[in-house]
Amino acid sequence: MEELIYRAKILQSALPYIREFYGKVFVIKYGGSAMVEEGLRDSFARDVVLLSYVGIKVVVVHGGGPQISKTLEKMGIKPHFVGGMRKTDQETMHVVEMVLSGDINKDIVALINTHSGKKVYAVGLSGRDGQLIKARKLDKVRYFRELGLEPPEEDLGFVGEVEEVNVELLRTLLEKGYIPVIAPVGVGDEGEAYNINADLVACEVAAALKAEKIIFMTDTEGIKDAEGRVIPTLTPDEAYRLIKEGVIKGGMLPKVKSALRSLAMGVRKVHIIDGRVPHAILLEVFTDEGIGTEVVSTLSPQDTEPSVRI
Repeated sequence: MEELIYRAKILQSALPYIREFYGKVFVIKYGGSAMVEEGLRDSFARDVVLLSYVGIKVVVVHGGGPQISKTLEKMGIKPHFVGGMRKTDQETMHVVEMVLSGDINKDIVALINTHSGKKVYAVGLSGRDGQLIKARKLDKVRYFRELGLEPPEEDLGFVGEVEEVNVELLRTLLEKGYIPVIAPVGVGDEGEAYNINADLVACEVAAALKAEKIIFMTDTEGIKDAEGRVIPTLTPDEAYRLIKEGVIKGGMLPKVKSALRSLAMGVRKVHIIDGRVPHAILLEVFTDEGIGTEVVSTLSPQDTEPSVRI
């Protein structure tokens, strides 16, 4: 009986959060170990379905870098990176789209639908479907300089950036109870495909939908300070200070930059969580303590514009 009462208290403790987030949009960037390990994949799918059933509108944007590299190698094509970005010639772009929009996307959709019951369904989308993600060639000079890095001289090929999100398509799906699962492939003016960083796509989708939250699932515990301790809550000003001091660096740098850009465009909170923890999403969203780092805008309820600089 005590265990049953304890379970009831856990459910009751989530009520304030369920009430607060009912009808709001969450964008989840799905990647890392949570996409590979079977137990973590299952807990991710269950978390997404539960969020939907309590009235939260969920959009999933997924990555797939390791899977792309593995497929390229099987085909005898050596993956090539320039400044940490995958050089994407036409042949590589074909493989990128095949893996992201085909294998991975449909696998995630099937995984969610296995747990969804009869009222909640995931639907897979490429950025090329319905002109969902209009894209252009990445401005590599601006991109790398914003990260404090020297732009590479080598051309990146069909690496793109988001120009526009077809928000009406996403809103229609969300209003009808679907969970859009988006592969980060964009479409150019001539119908050409572009390989886009999934973090950037998640950021732009969240901003277009005026999402309440964007959640980045990673293989790290969160953003850490100079002593290696996880920072529970971070403001934009504090994040810029840590970037300037070189504390935030490497693979975390573009993720934090994406987080700050999301806040600047109106997203209320960004969460960077450890996807290696089972049910990481629920633990971050429905508990006071959380399990990662939340980056919060300095926007007050009375303000209309966030005081974040990019």
